[in-house]
Amino acid sequence: MYIVPEKEIGGLMDRAASFEAVQSVFAAMASKDAYNFPVIREAIGHADALYGFKSGFDRKSLALGLKSGGYWPGNEAKGMTNHQSTVILFDADTGKVKALVGGNLLTALRTAAASAVSIKHLAPKNAKVLGMIGAGHQSTFQMRAAVEQRDFEKVIGWNYHPEMLSRLEDLANELDLPFEAVELDQLGAEADVIISITSAFAPSLLDAHVTGGTHIACMGTDTKGKQEVEAALVARATVFTDEIAQAISIGECQHAIADGTLTQSDIIEIGAVINGDHTGRSSDDELTLFDGTGVGLQDLAVASSVVDLAIKNGVAIEVDF
Repeated sequence: MYIVPEKEIGGLMDRAASFEAVQSVFAAMASKDAYNFPVIREAIGHADALYGFKSGFDRKSLALGLKSGGYWPGNEAKGMTNHQSTVILFDADTGKVKALVGGNLLTALRTAAASAVSIKHLAPKNAKVLGMIGAGHQSTFQMRAAVEQRDFEKVIGWNYHPEMLSRLEDLANELDLPFEAVELDQLGAEADVIISITSAFAPSLLDAHVTGGTHIACMGTDTKGKQEVEAALVARATVFTDEIAQAISIGECQHAIADGTLTQSDIIEIGAVINGDHTGRSSDDELTLFDGTGVGLQDLAVASSVVDLAIKNGVAIEVDF
């Protein structure tokens, strides 16, 4: 068995490799070459933590395994990331444990890669303004990945705690992009692409806020009850997702499904666009929305790539198990 410690991940995996791994696994899911198993994600009744498992199998790459972990909201005050996870990979031919991989940075990279994939395939081609909702740890990963997909000229942002927006402003300045803190009505009216990356249980972005041909990537809702945008906004959009079963149960779509304004048949897998089986955006003034619930296969895809790179670079720890 190989062990790839968390401290080694940053020197092995980059945004480009993450993007390719995630795009490929979305395509494999849509072609039914890969599938996820049901998600377990629950409040544990301690430290306000959410904990669970995501797992799956890709028959094409033979990636088999699970990610175990969750969200501990008090970790940032302790100098740690709030998201904590570990990926375990198994040999698909024997069931033997293959690798144990640190999953914290990989989770941030694969989550950002998923929204970037949606921007590549669904955002208006001439998108110039990027809107960011949320300024937590993962927001910077999201911005870095997004700006590689379109020639953005400006970043605008909103956060529940405005004092945290300096994180987005600092990164925008690093990327040579002007930044402006705005209210949500201005963000919805001006942004061509909106990324929402919060852990909220009540919507911030409302249907009335968003006008024109916009692409929205909802990346924070991955648990029953969570919600970042108003259900009416989801129902008005052409909706794409990583996996329909998760979108309707723990994703942003759960609320529009519950109130009957959206049906399961309205939702399209992003992999179908990647594979060329769906046209994606049909016009510049269309409202598109990607419900990024975060599937186990994403984690397995990036973890498998990291293990190969770690072995190649001599930093994988091999142990008998």
